[in-house]
Amino acid sequence: MVRIAYNQAPDLLYWWLDGYFDFGDAQSLRLRNSLSEIHDWHRKTQLPDYADLLREIQGGIAGDVTASQVCDVVARVRERATRISDRLEPTVIALAPTFSPAQLTHLEQQFDKRNREWRREWLEGSNDERLSRRFRTLSDRFEMIYGPLDAGQRDLLRSRLASSPFDARRSYEDRLRRQRDALAVLQNLSGRAPAPESLVRTEMRALFDRSLVSPDPRFRTYLDALTRDGCETVAAVHNRMTATQRERARIRLRDYELDFRSLAATR
Repeated sequence: MVRIAYNQAPDLLYWWLDGYFDFGDAQSLRLRNSLSEIHDWHRKTQLPDYADLLREIQGGIAGDVTASQVCDVVARVRERATRISDRLEPTVIALAPTFSPAQLTHLEQQFDKRNREWRREWLEGSNDERLSRRFRTLSDRFEMIYGPLDAGQRDLLRSRLASSPFDARRSYEDRLRRQRDALAVLQNLSGRAPAPESLVRTEMRALFDRSLVSPDPRFRTYLDALTRDGCETVAAVHNRMTATQRERARIRLRDYELDFRSLAATR
């Protein structure tokens, strides 16, 4: 499944983006070509790096881990994700001024649709119902790697989530901020005479930066606390895993590593 999904990634990403923007022919051609080129670059240069990181993680998974070690892995994964967005940046800069008012209205409608789905998942229902949904999501992710959790591990995970600093309302407000910011920048760039590329690059780079790092220091403090708590939860649950579960996790990560190395060798 990993290999099938990876080989289809350019088409899947294109259709996901098209759902937001409803691209025209020229826009589609530019984006598809760019995604194909990025996919080739990613296969040749990034997959071997991912495989090396997975091998490194396997080396320590048999023992206990600290929250700092987990956060280090998270930071390294995020840094690798940033490489992809940087690679896509020239295409984003080229497309940004070309969106029509109808396309930006479509984008706003898609934001509204997905926001309704987000609210249903994270904001609606009682505290216990919201906690249960978060628990199901995270326990499924643990079990995908480690196998079934026992009662004690499930209790630990639920307890950690119950005391988490996660604030759905605050996270939702920042989600809306990022969407409003994106719409305002795109409307400004598309609503004027052709803007110099240097201006488009400056505006889009600033937008990317604000999307990744909130300009609100209070939200940054909240997000830092949430990240630290997440790392502590992963470490705490991992450290309650049995030797059998840890070996299963090692094998699963090894399988992913081998998938990445096989895909990287495919031309």
